Amino acid sequence: MSDTGQRNRPQETLAKESPDEAGKSGSTKRGGGDPATRGRTTIADGVVEKIAGLAARDVLGVHAMGGGLARTFGAVRDRVPGGSNSKSVSRGVKAEVGEVQTALDLEIVVEYGVSIADVARAVRENVIGAVERMTGLEVVEVNIAVSDVKLPDEEDDEPQGRLQ
Repeated sequence: MSDTGQRNRPQETLAKESPDEAGKSGSTKRGGGDPATRGRTTIADGVVEKIAGLAARDVLGVHAMGGGLARTFGAVRDRVPGGSNSKSVSRGVKAEVGEVQTALDLEIVVEYGVSIADVARAVRENVIGAVERMTGLEVVEVNIAVSDVKLPDEEDDEPQGRLQ
């Protein structure tokens, strides 16, 4: 290497194409850095609540989500024409979402005869897996409150069919 001032320049600087050569080859990278790091993604609490609610409902032994009164009002609201069905998905779920972590509180009703400890463990595993896979957030805790047990001879709190 000659003493023309290039001795202290980093090797990668020497290997770059000139602007004329870059236009010809089409290999110029614009904006520098990994595209995945350019910008910010925010995830709303409601998004995490929906994911968690659907994942919890998939667990065998979970009869419903939310407390009795909330389920009843929610079921009525869901059956009113024009009523939003999206709220029922997140019923019984509360999420606190930060930049890289989330914490969840779930309220569930279990079927009579199932092991509550086993159902809670399965709900935690399913919810954590779904939320972390879909959002990339770290789930730091999933608190589960069992608010009721659905007995075999009990009628559902949720009305069947449409309101008249």
